[in-house]
Amino acid sequence: MLLLGLALLVLIACFSFVLLFGAPYVPTLTKHMKVALELVDLQPGQTLLELGCGDGKVLLAAARQGIRVVGYELNPLLVLVCLWRTRHYRKLVSVHWRNFWRVKLRETDGIFVFVLPRQMAKLDTKIAQEAQKPLKLVSFAFAIPQKKPVKKRDGVYLYEYPAATA
Repeated sequence: MLLLGLALLVLIACFSFVLLFGAPYVPTLTKHMKVALELVDLQPGQTLLELGCGDGKVLLAAARQGIRVVGYELNPLLVLVCLWRTRHYRKLVSVHWRNFWRVKLRETDGIFVFVLPRQMAKLDTKIAQEAQKPLKLVSFAFAIPQKKPVKKRDGVYLYEYPAATA
């Protein structure tokens, strides 16, 4: 019984501490994931970052299209789930147990996020300052305040960014 209680505590800790830094784990519905991948319109060999990759569903779908994907996740249990789900795509998928706010954006062609509204303006600033080349951002459910999306479909927003100037 003690072991079960301890396991439950670890589970609660893993899923709740992320609220201090990011969004809670809520899986992206397949419909919205497909729309996001259509809007970002990346080709095989291009790179997509997923900031808060959760269970790896988006990483897996993008890798199946030949897109290189890099996922960042705070929850160590979800990192393990991602690694397991994407194990057959090791050459295309990279999963990191890190806070994406503390990572410099890599050279990338696109970014997918499903984060809370309070983080969208901060994300907009981060991308504008760190984009190494022009890139696209697809955000499910939440828009960037005071920024008009290039496209919007089924609750998925597409934004485009030029390369940041030094």
